[in-house]
Amino acid sequence: MAKLNVNGKLQEFQAEEDTPLLWVLRDHLRLTGTKYGCGVAQCGACTVHVDGEAVRACSMPASAFTEANKIVTIEGLSPDGSHPVQKAWAALDVPQCGYCQCGMIMAAAALLAKTPKPTDADIDNEITNICRCGTYNRVRAAIKTAAG
Repeated sequence: MAKLNVNGKLQEFQAEEDTPLLWVLRDHLRLTGTKYGCGVAQCGACTVHVDGEAVRACSMPASAFTEANKIVTIEGLSPDGSHPVQKAWAALDVPQCGYCQCGMIMAAAALLAKTPKPTDADIDNEITNICRCGTYNRVRAAIKTAAG
């Protein structure tokens, strides 16, 4: 049995050593807000926070983390949707299909935690998630709203 600190709780699971964190979260811990998109850390649908940093969970083996690492998924960001980024997302009706949005929200929250008033360049450099629906203008506006 392995243990991870996920959303403030110590969670036990059993998986192969090379199992990506994404599949431990989804299949073993039943935290399905973190999505599978590409499997090669390009799209960002699987973004979670590890010790406050945005991490693509599809390409990192769960065995790379210990119980000392604090992992936060979209479910742990704010269970009631009251995080400023979640509020801005809802207020500006950011999602279209919504599939990538959990990863986008997690990336935006990590950006705002380290850069409270991001410039357009900061957003361009940090939010590299892919949205097939093309909601990038609304994502940028929501990040600026959450920063305000």
